[in-house]
Amino acid sequence: MIPTAGGYSFDNLLQRIHPAESRIRRLAVETSALFVAFDLLRRNGSDLAVMKLSDRRGELEDFAKKCFAHNPTFRLSPASTKLADAQRWLMAVGATDGVMAKRLDLPYQEGNREGMQKIKMRRTVDCVIGGFRYGERPQSAGKKLVGSLLLGLYDDEGLLNHVGFTSGIKATEKRDLTDKLEKIRAERSFTGNTPGAPSRWSTKPSSEWIPVRPKLVVEVSYDHFSGGRFRHGTTIVRWRPDKKPTQCTMQQLKMPGRGIRL
Repeated sequence: MIPTAGGYSFDNLLQRIHPAESRIRRLAVETSALFVAFDLLRRNGSDLAVMKLSDRRGELEDFAKKCFAHNPTFRLSPASTKLADAQRWLMAVGATDGVMAKRLDLPYQEGNREGMQKIKMRRTVDCVIGGFRYGERPQSAGKKLVGSLLLGLYDDEGLLNHVGFTSGIKATEKRDLTDKLEKIRAERSFTGNTPGAPSRWSTKPSSEWIPVRPKLVVEVSYDHFSGGRFRHGTTIVRWRPDKKPTQCTMQQLKMPGRGIRL
């Protein structure tokens, strides 16, 4: 992982997926990474994977004590059996994508997630609808219906930045929502960061979206925000006709505890 002032940067870590050795060396200096060890499967020729997690953790802590002390690049992952510790880690806004809960009595579970669960803290934020994409398949007598909504937040300079999307729209609401969005189509919506930036993960053109006037506000839940956008897709909580679009600012993301949903 790569530490930043606000926690850890997944975007910076993705930059390491590059074939050029020169770039990797440059990034290693500009954004130094940490190696965080969370398990130990083999030591001194012994197979530790057959041991239960509580015993492997003891081996890992002993290994880290002997080998990590003089090299700050290598760290031991925190671990605890206390609920209060896990809750405190989850409350560290921006510092983590979630907390892994694992059974202590199981051997290493290769290739499956039995005995473990990732716990994420769901937060909510009010966003402006800056555009939409049609669904891939025409519905309702051949009419194209909305498939996903593009979300925006205003920054300190008053620019509307694209920060992510949501696609969990109820089928019964798609026709009315499509009509409403098509009535407010515009030439331009986002004035800051816009959709359509190149991505190594894109499988089709990302520019096929329709801008709309920033009039509609929706509250969405999310689990992680970094690099100026929601790391994963969001879920619609409710529409906010009572909220002005200009109230949907980045400052909401800096308010610990706002709308927390575990």
